Amino acid sequence: MAIHDVPKFGLLPLTAHDIADLRSDHAGEAGAVMIYAGILAISRDPEVRQFAREHQETERRHLAFFDAWLPAARRSKLLPVWKSAGWILGAFAALWGKKSVFRTIAAVETFVDRHYAEQIDSMQARPGLEDLVEVLRRFRDDELHHRDDAAERANDDRGGLWPRIIGAGSVVGVSIARRI
Repeated sequence: MAIHDVPKFGLLPLTAHDIADLRSDHAGEAGAVMIYAGILAISRDPEVRQFAREHQETERRHLAFFDAWLPAARRSKLLPVWKSAGWILGAFAALWGKKSVFRTIAAVETFVDRHYAEQIDSMQARPGLEDLVEVLRRFRDDELHHRDDAAERANDDRGGLWPRIIGAGSVVGVSIARRI
């Protein structure tokens, strides 16, 4: 099943909760592309730059799906905020160096893993959503790869205050994006 095989948005039996989640997914993918743009704007480290380019390309594919599939009226009205926040987070991480970049991505993707997993769990048993669930699974697998790659490069236990700050910020962002 290819991404372009997902039935049109209006043809799926989506609940208001599903739509809110999908709106937050779109906002999150837009922000993710910009996290890597912020990293690339600041970092001159070849390893960091290659990492950011590779993972940004994946996030661009995710965003392209949502841009093509999710109707404009169902998207977050705060996309400029999510893009700006993503760029600032990426740039800030890059200012602090290589480990900070990798810890930041590991923390963001840890949150994204849970976010996608909750949606998949909610939708997977519902008839008519199989193709969409498969796309979300693929996206989640990509995000898990980003998390694991970043964690391995950070070479630490991902503990500390920074991942908790990122997790809390992500919870707030998703909560707002689900509504606005």
